[in-house]
Amino acid sequence: MNLKDHENWLVEFYKQRDWYKYTPPVRLNYLTEEVGELSRAIRSIEFGRDHPGEHKLSTDEKFDNLNEELADVIDQVLIICSQYDIDPTSLMEYSERKLNKRFESNQGA
Repeated sequence: MNLKDHENWLVEFYKQRDWYKYTPPVRLNYLTEEVGELSRAIRSIEFGRDHPGEHKLSTDEKFDNLNEELADVIDQVLIICSQYDIDPTSLMEYSERKLNKRFESNQGA
């Protein structure tokens, strides 16, 4: 499955549950929440969590959680792309052009 196919599937999934109606500013709040959860997943892998109320996760569970949170972040970005009619694959091309342009003068340095 490619990024655009997943975006199409995701939009339909969200519409079926009446979640697509939330505006981009609301989606940004969800994205911020997911980035926080991603931060916590990375913290768990890199530094651990010493919290008496939490079950200690195995390494496999920690990486499964990392995958889950990365997917959640991508999903929120894809929904925002859809709401603004932006092809998500164009973002990858945009990123490469921007970085190449920004750093082309530093290639020989």
